[in-house]
Amino acid sequence: MAKTTGNPILVIGGNGKTGSRVTRRLEAQGVPVRIGSRSAMPCFDWNDRSSWEGAIDGVRAAYVTYYPDIALPGAVDAIAAFTSLAVGNGVKRLVLLSGRGEKEAQKAEQVVMTSGAEWTIVRASWFAQNFSESFFLEGILAGEVVFPRDDVPEPFIDADDIADMVVAALSEERHVGQLYEVTGPRMLTFREAIAEISSAACRDIRYVPVTVEDYAAELRTYDDIPPEFVELLELLTREVLDGRNTYITDGVQRALGREPRDFSDYARRTADAGVWQAAV
Repeated sequence: MAKTTGNPILVIGGNGKTGSRVTRRLEAQGVPVRIGSRSAMPCFDWNDRSSWEGAIDGVRAAYVTYYPDIALPGAVDAIAAFTSLAVGNGVKRLVLLSGRGEKEAQKAEQVVMTSGAEWTIVRASWFAQNFSESFFLEGILAGEVVFPRDDVPEPFIDADDIADMVVAALSEERHVGQLYEVTGPRMLTFREAIAEISSAACRDIRYVPVTVEDYAAELRTYDDIPPEFVELLELLTREVLDGRNTYITDGVQRALGREPRDFSDYARRTADAGVWQAAV
């Protein structure tokens, strides 16, 4: 993408796992970026539709991520309202982050595909960075990760691969009208992923499997965990992690012309950065 001082690109969730990486890449190329978040100015809040118009004013393209997750009820209606407003205000290109095996997510994909904008869909597997930048981190630091579905393998995708793809989709014409289902290069159960992290971090980290019901019930006992987050994890562990996604795709190869990053590379990089070292 050529350097420009023209209209910005809106990155919704620009402080999140993929959004922050997309923002850094675009800014490194000299592309003006507008962060879409509640703390930004102008602010963007999925729960406050009056904030949307200011966020998209003058924007030429947008990376769309839905908070807290596109799998939850209400996401489709919000995506539909946002895309209609965006296209009506001159936004030309939309890149949507979607999820594998999620019914609501696939309905949202259809909304974007029929919006009238140039579109690209990135349909992703579970992020490797969930182990270092999300809800698994606390358990890893404590030396014990409690989670269901230890027998269901998942091809974890690196958020850096997603960011590379999104920037390419925002930059290049050849990605318009493409749906990329993206995974890592191999399957790992959550138990195996924790074992790799334990080895890379040179720490003893136990994996404790529980039922989905017990996991959700335990989460509900914590006052600092929002109910919608518990609902999301229960939905993902009960429905998405039921074996429907136990296959590998070539989305990264098709989009970027290279192999996706392996989970072991992620584990080594993250361990070297000291993220998983328990506090003394």
